[in-house]
Amino acid sequence: MPTADQLIDLIRPDFDALNELLISQLGSEIDFIEEVSQYLIQSGGKRVRPLVTLMAARALNTDNQHHIPLAASIECLHTATLFHDDVVDSSEARRGQPSANTAFGNSASILVGDFVYSRAFQMMVSVGRLDILKLLADTTNQISEGEVWQLKNQHRADVSEHEYDQVITRKTAVLFEAAAGCAGLATNQTEAVVEALKTYGLELGFAFQLIDDYLDYAGDADSLGKHLGDDLADGKCTLPVIKALTEASETEVAMITQAITFGDRDRFSDVAEIVTRTSGLTYTRERAFAAVHKAKQAIHQLPDSAYKEGLMGLADLSVSRAN
Repeated sequence: MPTADQLIDLIRPDFDALNELLISQLGSEIDFIEEVSQYLIQSGGKRVRPLVTLMAARALNTDNQHHIPLAASIECLHTATLFHDDVVDSSEARRGQPSANTAFGNSASILVGDFVYSRAFQMMVSVGRLDILKLLADTTNQISEGEVWQLKNQHRADVSEHEYDQVITRKTAVLFEAAAGCAGLATNQTEAVVEALKTYGLELGFAFQLIDDYLDYAGDADSLGKHLGDDLADGKCTLPVIKALTEASETEVAMITQAITFGDRDRFSDVAEIVTRTSGLTYTRERAFAAVHKAKQAIHQLPDSAYKEGLMGLADLSVSRAN
């Protein structure tokens, strides 16, 4: 299985062009906007979503450079959601350093997040494709719905697995879906190929979020760059807990319910022990691996190339990562 660096090296010229475009597009005559936006965009993010766009475009033998601004748009959409999420969640850390709201304040995070959103749409428009603009606009709307749905579910211990699936599909997976789909549209593929790419992205994003939620109970805080138990502290009932609740004793269910209801981080070790002892963690990983299998199956029809193998490797990497 390739490493993240090896995947990036496969498309190094495109990846470097992406980073140069991000730096230039997040500039502003208002110095503070540039300072805040660059703080997060250059903070060591994995760039997985734009990597999907770049790799997919190359796998489809692109004859234009539209994938560069589209990949930058995808990364800006993701970055803007991070600015806003950290305010909503009162997060103190992001990628091993103080979150933007901690470093600059909530007001700056919200307003600069809006600036980054608007930059994303400016770059989308520059490609001149209404079908791509529609895809990304619809995606942004679904992300907003997912975030609100997650907020509605906060401090609820009775969230169903179906509800959880719907939330992570909207708040995470659809942006991966769009990242792959816009590469197909930009290279003028058939509807069947575009749909196959979107399936790849959707399943990849679904697996990615499952592993994020798994790592919040089973990961290493130093590797993650944030505290373990953040989901519990935020009152989020994620799949490891949802599954554990179906197997826990009445006393354990009552304790977990109280911890979720009040966002009690002090009960994290107790909840984590139950999640580990039951099938909460194993079930979550199994579902992530099943999603990755679907993602890889979806792109078997693409022509064989190092870039197609890169997309396969990226899917495998999404479930084997430690952060």
